[in-house]
Amino acid sequence: MPRMTMIEAIRSAMDVAMGRDDNVVVFGEDVGYFGGVFRCTQGLQQKYGRSRCFDAPISELGIVGAAVGMAAYGLKPCIEIQFADYVYPAYDQIVSEAARLRYRSNGEFTCPIVVRMPTGGGIFGGQTHSQSPEALFTHVSGLKVVVPSNPLDAKGLLIASIEDPDPVIFLEPKRLYNGPFDGHHDRPVTAWSKHELGEVPDGHYTVPLGKAEIRRPGSDVTVLAYGTMVYVAQAAAEETGIDAEVIDLRTLLPLDLDTIVASVKKTRRCVVVHEATLTSGFGAELVSLVQENCFYHLEAPVARVTGWDTPYPHAQEWDYFPGPKRVGEALIETMGA
Repeated sequence: MPRMTMIEAIRSAMDVAMGRDDNVVVFGEDVGYFGGVFRCTQGLQQKYGRSRCFDAPISELGIVGAAVGMAAYGLKPCIEIQFADYVYPAYDQIVSEAARLRYRSNGEFTCPIVVRMPTGGGIFGGQTHSQSPEALFTHVSGLKVVVPSNPLDAKGLLIASIEDPDPVIFLEPKRLYNGPFDGHHDRPVTAWSKHELGEVPDGHYTVPLGKAEIRRPGSDVTVLAYGTMVYVAQAAAEETGIDAEVIDLRTLLPLDLDTIVASVKKTRRCVVVHEATLTSGFGAELVSLVQENCFYHLEAPVARVTGWDTPYPHAQEWDYFPGPKRVGEALIETMGA
């Protein structure tokens, strides 16, 4: 089985989807001739032509708005917003048009678009290249929100997203593009070629939306994480010696509540980890759901480890980034509660 980086897996997913369905089109800023700022679309224009993989003007509102119109007429746009931080001008098109098209047309129209966006920090991108805006989309009825943590999932989830009849926000943790990252920035980078989840099948396969995966079985405490934080949580468990069960949510909307509830009822403790800011982050929703569904099983308050309520700093990136030390402290505190 071939080994792929997450970049290569995402590119392979679009290649497979475009090869199977002529209605799939790929566009965005610099995604055609240049192959994307992270090279996720490299070679697709040469293979499928400029009518199916093409560059768009620097207008996020225009990119999403054009995609909504294309989808209403039967195409399946897979569009790229160069960084998740740049999506805000397009937010109205996503919320008011894409997410509501099926509802407002009484099912006569659907909006099968995928909005791909690199997300998160860990690359010294500063305040305008490091944000994690997933909670802005999980709040919106009609959207699906996906955050893969590895190449194997990334390809299967992206193909499933492209084939889905409704709009999908596909957030790609840019710190994971070339290898897993456990939060220890001062250590050598591990390549996906050396990781089992870097093994990615050729051709078509899907990973179902709405299904979480247990990455590390355990009995002491449940850790809910997604994206880069999956590896941080695993590192924290190993370094503290706490037998934590780490769940990779993979899809935030729809959410695999059954897997979460079964794990928390078993471990009786829960820690939620994400990179986005604390206040009104998606972790707050997770805490509420665990509280509602597992209240009589909990032996400690549900803890959150997140980014701070500030813009993402450049010089103090590793003070902001929820690393293994902070996650480990939460695990220890939860076990002692």
